Amino acid sequence: MRQAVAIVGRPNVGKSTFFNKLIGERRSIVDDMPGVTRDRVIGECEWGRYRFSLIDTGGLEIGNNEGYMPHIRQQVELAVDTSAVIVMLTDIRAGVTAADQELATMLRQSGRPVILAVNKVDSVGELPADFYDFYSLGLGDPYPVSSVHGHGTGDLLDKICSYLDDPVEEEEGDDSIKVAIIGRPNAGKSSLVNRIIGKDRVIVSDVAGTTRDSIDVEFENEQGKFVFIDTAGMRKKGRITDAVERYSVMRALAAVDRANVAVIMIDATEGFSEQDSKIAGYAHEQGKGCIIAINKWDLVVKDDKTMDEQRKKYENDFSFMAYAPIIFISAKTGQRIDRLLELIKFVDEQNAMRITTGALNELLARATARVEPPSDKGKRLKIYYMTQPTTRPPAFAVFCNDPELFHFSYQRYLENQIREAYGLEGTPVRLMIRGRG
Repeated sequence: MRQAVAIVGRPNVGKSTFFNKLIGERRSIVDDMPGVTRDRVIGECEWGRYRFSLIDTGGLEIGNNEGYMPHIRQQVELAVDTSAVIVMLTDIRAGVTAADQELATMLRQSGRPVILAVNKVDSVGELPADFYDFYSLGLGDPYPVSSVHGHGTGDLLDKICSYLDDPVEEEEGDDSIKVAIIGRPNAGKSSLVNRIIGKDRVIVSDVAGTTRDSIDVEFENEQGKFVFIDTAGMRKKGRITDAVERYSVMRALAAVDRANVAVIMIDATEGFSEQDSKIAGYAHEQGKGCIIAINKWDLVVKDDKTMDEQRKKYENDFSFMAYAPIIFISAKTGQRIDRLLELIKFVDEQNAMRITTGALNELLARATARVEPPSDKGKRLKIYYMTQPTTRPPAFAVFCNDPELFHFSYQRYLENQIREAYGLEGTPVRLMIRGRG
């Protein structure tokens, strides 16, 4: 598993700009999702032989419990817990503040290596006299950096990598599929993992909330290698009553972050709820391959029409992710578990699919000939070409004369044409609209 490095700091010290500088691209820090507010973003960073995940977090003010601050604190705690190295970013212009002192105290207690970076040192040469005040934070030698110009980032990255595992020692070519089993409490997540591996690896109880942490279980069969991540059930925020359970939910979200495929478990005896939509929405926005597994199907009284009727209902419930296949299973009896494993492997392949630029532009020519691009006030959208820069999920950059003319309905049409030609079942698809130049 790739190691992570977290950037933390109080508000307005330049964390987002610094994050974008290190990963080499602009990326939104706040991402609106169906029912889930996210103020933490993860990017991939490379430095020499090292590759690691970089986590940006919201600005933290210890002692402030207003607005979104409690949520931001949870996200920062999660980032710290799951990272190998912490970078505390401060601001040379503001100097050492009481908030910096409090945050430094918290980070020293984390047990993780903490590197202090002083941002907005934009000029090269002799350091400002105020720079030396940051030694008072007790985090060792501070590193002067400029998130705007990039000054000092090389030395800082060298220091970060000194704490990471040597990449030559990392296991290369790991072809296991990481699968996060997510859902509401008591949906049968642990039972599913135990059924797949054939033994009671995870504690199962009728008491909702038995699983507190994310548990990795390795499994291999003729389908391939899998790592199943059993997670704590995610309740509505209002029903989360203690700190341990809140922490468990954060770990469940982190499990989705590092998975290839998310299996969203639904209790067939209870049916769909708004919370299921929020849980699935997080996996969708993270770009993971998604499967909707309706568990406890053995307990449903049914006839020859029940499955078709239920499938249509769940398709309507999860209409925002119509690409996700729906499978009816029983973790207790083993019904369709083999089929679920086949589906996981298939969805993982779809999520990693790459299409050549030539094939995409042939498809684009056919699509625009069939349905002419829209126009507005006499100006028509012109689409020049399309390419696929990334996978997981498949993302397609579409270059045109004016992105504002690229109506959502035409984007949806283009996405449907790609899916019709290449399948992409079980995976979200991203369209990135780019203007000329």
